[in-house]
Amino acid sequence: MDFDNFKTLGEWDKWKGALAKAVDLGEAIGFNENTVDKMAYRIGNFLSSTVDPENREERVLQELWKVADESDKKVLAKLIVRMVEKDSRLH
Repeated sequence: MDFDNFKTLGEWDKWKGALAKAVDLGEAIGFNENTVDKMAYRIGNFLSSTVDPENREERVLQELWKVADESDKKVLAKLIVRMVEKDSRLH
């Protein structure tokens, strides 16, 4: 059994949880959906160019970001926001 994967999955869940908290905070202070999506896009640009991925999932996101055009990046950012919102509601 590969116990390293358990650690990686925990980090991935922690990463999604941190994003969910940021989205919840933005919505709590009155940011609308469009503003949250724009912020996610900007954060994605920053992270893709400055942060080394810590696990496979983050690496996949970074690779997708690097090959995407601006429109694709906006869609990817929006999908990531929706993913963490859904996860947040389940927990």
